[in-house]
Amino acid sequence: MKDVFVKLGTDFLSTIVFLALYLATGNVVLATCVAIAGAVIQLIYARFKGQQLGFMTYASLALVIVLGGATILTQDPRFVLAKPSIAHFAIGAVMLKRGWMLRYVPAIVVDTIPEYVTFAGYAWAALMFALGAGTIAVAMTGDLKLWAFYVTFVAAGAKIVAFAVQYVAFRVLVTSRIRAARA
Repeated sequence: MKDVFVKLGTDFLSTIVFLALYLATGNVVLATCVAIAGAVIQLIYARFKGQQLGFMTYASLALVIVLGGATILTQDPRFVLAKPSIAHFAIGAVMLKRGWMLRYVPAIVVDTIPEYVTFAGYAWAALMFALGAGTIAVAMTGDLKLWAFYVTFVAAGAKIVAFAVQYVAFRVLVTSRIRAARA
């Protein structure tokens, strides 16, 4: 579990740095430049350590540079604030693959309710698209406090609630199918 939080922190470090600096100084150019520099330093550090870098690492760096550049040119933080929506849309697109979730659930769930697991995979894709659209909508307001609240609590909370609902639903469905098969 610790590795997941480290990975998330690493993936969103430039966004966290941008937000903290922008809220502290009110200077969008400074915050954006430091965020871009931080992303480049992360990449250099990973290469120096010999870490294997995947497509998403380079894509994230490109997004930071492109959206950061747009933010600097326009003096408008909304471009950087929209960055997490791209991740939501990309993840949502991957989740549209039929049966993607089957490898992430226990065998008893796969054997008992595979059709519900497939449906849940599509529901997760829809959630990711909705959260991405919400991130853009909130970013377009330009209100950093609202954006920080949305990304931190609403987006994360929606995923936690969805996971909890899915967990309970899968348990109830598996239990009822097993009982029905025994009867």
